[in-house]
Amino acid sequence: MTRVYLGNSKREERSALKLFLLDLEMEVIGEAADWSTTLTQVPSNHLDMLLVEWDLLPVEQRTALDELRKACLAALAIVLIGHLDSHQQVALSVGADMYISKGEFPERVAELLRSAAARIPSK
Repeated sequence: MTRVYLGNSKREERSALKLFLLDLEMEVIGEAADWSTTLTQVPSNHLDMLLVEWDLLPVEQRTALDELRKACLAALAIVLIGHLDSHQQVALSVGADMYISKGEFPERVAELLRSAAARIPSK
């Protein structure tokens, strides 16, 4: 089972994402509503995937994702983006493995998350 840590500032979105991930047979092993909590809790969890909302990242995204990647080297970092404009390229350039638009249809989000989970080496 893919172990996911969820960083999203909106409680309703976190709840919906948790249910969505459970439907995909992924285990949510932790969650945070702010960046500092995400950064402090992630290293204590053995995870496969980190799903973080773009707006949760501090202004200096490259440093933030670098710091997070050092804390969980093996995890895939996936950024949820609300508005697809320059953010999609920035997300990839600052160290995200991939991005997902919040505007995607649920079926497409499921497809992208399953595809990402398939890239995780077996334990």
